[in-house]
Amino acid sequence: MLRVCQRATLWCTGHRPTDYRQFSQSTKQPQKRVIFSGIQPTGIPHLGNYLGALSNWVKLQKTAEPADTLLFSIVGWHALTLPQDPTALQSARDDILATLLAIGLDPERSILFHQDHNLHHVELCWILNCLTPVGKLRRMTTWKSRLAASRNAGSEDDVDESLLNSGLFTYPVLQAADVLVYRATHVPVGEDQQQHIELTRDLAEIFNRAFPGQNSLFPLPLYVNAPSKRILSLRDPTSKMSKSSPDAASRILLTDSPSEIKSKIRAAVTDSTPGISYDPVHRPGTSNLLTILAACTESDVQDVARTYASKGHGQLKSDVADAVEELLKGPRLELERIRREKAYLHEVARRGACKAMAYSGVTMEDVRQRIGLA
Repeated sequence: MLRVCQRATLWCTGHRPTDYRQFSQSTKQPQKRVIFSGIQPTGIPHLGNYLGALSNWVKLQKTAEPADTLLFSIVGWHALTLPQDPTALQSARDDILATLLAIGLDPERSILFHQDHNLHHVELCWILNCLTPVGKLRRMTTWKSRLAASRNAGSEDDVDESLLNSGLFTYPVLQAADVLVYRATHVPVGEDQQQHIELTRDLAEIFNRAFPGQNSLFPLPLYVNAPSKRILSLRDPTSKMSKSSPDAASRILLTDSPSEIKSKIRAAVTDSTPGISYDPVHRPGTSNLLTILAACTESDVQDVARTYASKGHGQLKSDVADAVEELLKGPRLELERIRREKAYLHEVARRGACKAMAYSGVTMEDVRQRIGLA
């Protein structure tokens, strides 16, 4: 593995072997936080993705202190836990990187890279796998939700456990490696990933106890609740907006035209109750539109609901469509431009991977030293 990683660094250094510690001198500067988060390469994101993790990443970049390190990864190895078409996956990887750039992430400020360009992730994953009790993995629940979503199952109870592969069962350990290989201190993720951050902290403690040194090798990363709006399907407001839904009208994509946005919002499921009110339990469709409008305009959803109390769904849908178009038109134009610049995308990915390996290489040298594989 060490030789493989050394060969990978030739990509970064103009055919010269790399001393990771020399290459990462900048990482020795005083830092407040090392922030890591990842996104799967599922192609063009929908409105729920944009108003969730992606907008939070942009806000983090804007508000981070100069000494903070920001790493945002496209986690291709995680995608392989469910069946993938190779051609579609390659295209999706490029599309999600183009999206990150289009929405405002700056590769000079944030480290943007493909997880699968850095073999340190899988090296550390194997080491952590050898320390992870199976009982901890059995308590993980997200594999069921991932299988259910991939098969459009009505509930997790409908999932056949015979479909579970070992990669999907152990992918929380790879998530832990993603975080720990950079000795990240903060991980902004949704509530559904909190259980995985707890596992990451557990594995960091297990390693630190099993291989003690003068100092603990891994910090215990903090779960950062990334506040995001729960955007529901436009056709079935009892479930989240998702690209796995067979109904294309259930979601708004970042690439949708103004006419497509208007058409999908106009066809959104609501109810026949007069007036507009925010009641997610009894009026999920209407409440979903209010949530979207509030998120697009950075307003409080209750304030928005009061504004429309005496209006009808026609007016609400028209204003939601306008607000969504106003939010997405800039990123959409930028995405259309960047998607065509393949050489630029590949250079951003290459430079990001080199920067990422500068951090992870130092970590893995220390890990190998402690476990006896240096």
